[in-house]
Amino acid sequence: MESSPNRDPERVLIVGRSPSVLVTAVGILRAKGYSADATNQFDRVLDDYDVADLDVLVFGGMIPADTKERLREDVSRLNPRVAVIQGLAGIPGLIAAQVQAAATAELRDGGQVAYDADQRAVHLVLDDPARVAVEAWWGTSFVPPEPKSDSLQVSDGRLDAGSHVIQLPDLVPSVASFAAVTVGRVTHVFTVGPMPDGVARMVPKSAADQRLPQVRKVTTTSDDR
Repeated sequence: MESSPNRDPERVLIVGRSPSVLVTAVGILRAKGYSADATNQFDRVLDDYDVADLDVLVFGGMIPADTKERLREDVSRLNPRVAVIQGLAGIPGLIAAQVQAAATAELRDGGQVAYDADQRAVHLVLDDPARVAVEAWWGTSFVPPEPKSDSLQVSDGRLDAGSHVIQLPDLVPSVASFAAVTVGRVTHVFTVGPMPDGVARMVPKSAADQRLPQVRKVTTTSDDR
C-alpha cells in the first residue's frame, strides 16, 4: 500500500492498550509517510498531544466505553474535523489500513470495490487500468495484553479496466479476519470473519473495571522517529 496522498502528512493518534500493537502500528504508518503516534495512557491524551491538529483518531477495542466516549467528546470539541475510527482488531497492519482508508476516502472514484461474503471474493470494476493490492489479516491469539495475528499478501499487480474477481484463499479463516483492497492510492477495508464473542466479553465495562492485566506504558512522540 502506498503512503498518504497528501503533501503534508496526515496526523494520526492511536489510543489503545497493547504496547506491541501500538508501537508496530505507529512504525507502519510512519513508514508510509504519516505523522503517527500512539498511547495507552487514556487520562493523559489531552495533556500529551495537540489533538486540535489531528486528522485521524483511532480507538482500540479494549478501551472502556465510558473512557472512549469521554475522549471522543473532548477531542471532537477541540477538533470538529477529526476523523474518529474504531479499530476492528488489535492487528497493526489492519489499523494502518483503516487509517489509510480514512485518509483516502475523498479520492474514491474511478471504479467500484466490494466484498462478497458468500463467495469470499473481492469484486472490482475499474474505469481505468490501476495497480490493485489485496492484503488479509487474521487473529491467531486474543490473550491480553498482547494479541497475535498473521497476514497474507493475496495479490498485488496492475489490472486492466473492467471487471475483476479476486478470491480469498482458504488460508484466510472465517473468524477474526479482515482484508484491505488498495486501488491506486485509495484503500478499502472489509471484515471477512467476525471477532469471537469471547473477545467482546474481555472489554472492561468502565474505567473502574480492572479485569485486564496491567501493561507497559506507551506514549510515542515525533522525537521517536
